[in-house]
Amino acid sequence: MSVPKIFVPLDAAARSVGADATARAIAEEARRRSLDIELVRNGSRGLLWLEPLVEVELGGVRYAYGPVHPASVASLFDGGFHSACGDAAKRHPLAHGPTEEIAYLKRQERLTFARVGITDPRSVADYVAHGGYRGLKAALAMEPAGIVESVTASGLRGRGGAAFPAGIKWKTVLSAPGTQKYVVCNADEGDSGTFSDRMIMEGDPFVLIEGMTIAGLATGADRGYIYLRWEYPDAKRALEAAIRAATDAHYLGGDIQGSGRRFELEVRMGAGAYICGEETSLLESLEGKRGQVRFKPPLPAIAGLFGKPTVINNVITFASVPIILDRGADFYKDFGMGRSRGTLPMQLAGNIQHGGLVEVAFGMSLRALLYEFGGGSLTGRPIRAVQVGGPLGAYLPESQFDTPLDYEAFADIKGMLGHGGVVVFDDTVDMAAQARYAMEFCAIESCGKCTPCRIGSTRGVEVIDRLIAGENAVAQEVLLRDLCETLTYGSLCALGGLTPYPVLSALNHFPDDFVRTKRSRASA
Repeated sequence: MSVPKIFVPLDAAARSVGADATARAIAEEARRRSLDIELVRNGSRGLLWLEPLVEVELGGVRYAYGPVHPASVASLFDGGFHSACGDAAKRHPLAHGPTEEIAYLKRQERLTFARVGITDPRSVADYVAHGGYRGLKAALAMEPAGIVESVTASGLRGRGGAAFPAGIKWKTVLSAPGTQKYVVCNADEGDSGTFSDRMIMEGDPFVLIEGMTIAGLATGADRGYIYLRWEYPDAKRALEAAIRAATDAHYLGGDIQGSGRRFELEVRMGAGAYICGEETSLLESLEGKRGQVRFKPPLPAIAGLFGKPTVINNVITFASVPIILDRGADFYKDFGMGRSRGTLPMQLAGNIQHGGLVEVAFGMSLRALLYEFGGGSLTGRPIRAVQVGGPLGAYLPESQFDTPLDYEAFADIKGMLGHGGVVVFDDTVDMAAQARYAMEFCAIESCGKCTPCRIGSTRGVEVIDRLIAGENAVAQEVLLRDLCETLTYGSLCALGGLTPYPVLSALNHFPDDFVRTKRSRASA
């Protein structure tokens, strides 16, 4: 008789609501009952409202229970959730049936996150058993130019926000002269409402390692760095353990799978500056300097880390590469719409009933994401506004919820998809306060190198305060719009250049929130 496998996430979100205590309670209860079990700490499935989500594998099928806290563990064992004949457990109040049949998961199109929540993130063997490293195997049999062509043909664009075609960036680095080149992963996931990078790094770190290794083979780089935000200690441990395991299994190092090809990889921690999510500031920080934006040109692809040609992409971009090399460019390109190909992991946060990660092909409407997956607001009140794309993303009103998840479609409404973060607000939100927050965020996080961002954001907060207070409101609005134009066209990087998106969208779509008399009546 096989030993039942019980899965409890080691993901930081699950741990934050007691997953470690749940895992200990399961182990202790099994010992108390003299039961043999295999306890696996997996990644999160992304159904965050059900965490800690416990799964039991019986007869090749995973059954889900959640949220499971220590007090519920004994009742699950009493119902026989660990046994194939434990039908009583399937009627337990925490039972959700076969995990793959849960509607939230079943409707998704998981390519990048195909293994997250399924495999043991510390096991190379488990990764390989579930299709891992097939992309690298294919890449090892190809010329660098062929790898780059596959990535280009797939239509993969950078998933960090700018959506620049990955293949063009890789081709530039491949063509750049020089014997030393680098691959750098931007894992400084600092946008509000985003957690897909963290989930990959904690739940399937090998897919990121594989993607970066393929990038090294494609461009002639033999060394890579993962620049990780300091707020992610769990991801650091997971990545470093996976790098050691991959090296021991000869998927990293001086002789990758006997090919004679070399690629070394290490993790470097950032110091918590939002500006270091901008690629040139990141490179400055990685070199041990203050994180400030560089003037361009030259581009990092020509003169990046230590002045050498450098591929720099974010976590999801690199993690999307292995399936392209494994299944082919046409397979990946078949997902999506227009120039937005493949899938994008959307992250639902804020005032939403079913917060979590949803990976779908480009083209689904924002409304479908909010209601078919998110289940509407947590409070049950109408959703009034949604910010998509992090703290620099526009606030979208209900009239724009039918916009498809597509880079160009969002650009047409003066919005951006960014990293796929979605923060939801119900009808009690004060949009004037949100606009002020966005401007203040820019003032706090500015690197200070350019005047429009450094000074303009500080003055912007003052102007919004006067506008909200009703001090010559018409003149203040004119001044605010003029200041936003200066920020848009005069800033050195996207921090200052995009700050007007949330500010102007709040002002344009929710003008009543900036009127003092109406604000006073609402608060009364």
